[in-house]
Amino acid sequence: MKVGVIGGSGYVGGELARLLIPHPKVELTTITSRANAGEFIFTLHPNLRGATQLKFTPPNISKVTENCDLVFAAMPHGKSVELVPQLLETGIKVIDMSADYRLKNPEDYDTWYGWKHTHPDLLQEAVYGCPELHREEIKKAKLIGCPGCMSTATILGLAPLVKAGVIEKNRIVADVKIGSSGAGQKPTVASHHPERAGGVRPYKVMNHRHVAEVEQELNLLTDEKVTVCFTPHAVNMIRGILSTIHAFLKEPLDTKDVWKIYRSMYQNEHFIRFVKFKKGPYQLPDPKITMGTNFVDVGFELDPRTNRILAFSAIDNLMRGASGQGVQCMNLMLGYPETTGLENQGYHPM
Repeated sequence: MKVGVIGGSGYVGGELARLLIPHPKVELTTITSRANAGEFIFTLHPNLRGATQLKFTPPNISKVTENCDLVFAAMPHGKSVELVPQLLETGIKVIDMSADYRLKNPEDYDTWYGWKHTHPDLLQEAVYGCPELHREEIKKAKLIGCPGCMSTATILGLAPLVKAGVIEKNRIVADVKIGSSGAGQKPTVASHHPERAGGVRPYKVMNHRHVAEVEQELNLLTDEKVTVCFTPHAVNMIRGILSTIHAFLKEPLDTKDVWKIYRSMYQNEHFIRFVKFKKGPYQLPDPKITMGTNFVDVGFELDPRTNRILAFSAIDNLMRGASGQGVQCMNLMLGYPETTGLENQGYHPM
């Protein structure tokens, strides 16, 4: 199968190329960039030097669709909304890496993104690309809205507890730490390294747009309305996300009870790892150990004094939070084993 990446100059596009070039079941035939057309892709993604002689091409839709069976749209939010319908009309499958097709309610785009969605009909057709929650739908999908990185970590850390009905659904607080690559390749004053290094900066502390995804997906797991408080922090690392989630139990539980809840949902999930040990420096999830992998490390601690549960979820934001999850969805859509091209372990030390 031939695949392409539209918008390949950014970090997500580069990570997609890194995964797709050696993928044993697909051929990366096309990667586009308007500003870098004609340049070797290793000009912007130097880790791919020696792996490919592929060059960036202009984003010509007809040429892209002639050479591809499936396309990843890796463009900024708001740029895919008009492109995706054109791609679908040609009959090829699309995995959109932006937020443009993640939300089901078109009014949510007015609320959370500040613009009106021009193709609300496609929102119902699009499948939210989280395999642990929508695997069978993804297999049949023509359009995937790939989840946000902080959304992915928070949803997968919370889903078993919400589904089991053991926590208060209106008292959930997610405190999320994210590395600088989550801000994209073009720095702003706030994301510029001299301003970010050495600090921990809360940002968009209320009403972050990823709340829409988190609540949308968690509300599919329960009849009780789920409300999540969500605050991200920019921290001094390049890759990685740690979501620390505070929730309150309806009734006291012990450690064995919580293990059963998580295992009942994730015991057969290859990319979910349980991390709760009493030895070594990594006793709970740490994004450092997920770098370069598609794994989600989840763990928890109980606080009997306040009847609180702390859930932890760690991912690599460019892998499981973006490109790795996109390739996982591609494998499902094309009928390949879900882990194909994603079986590498992480690095240690890092």
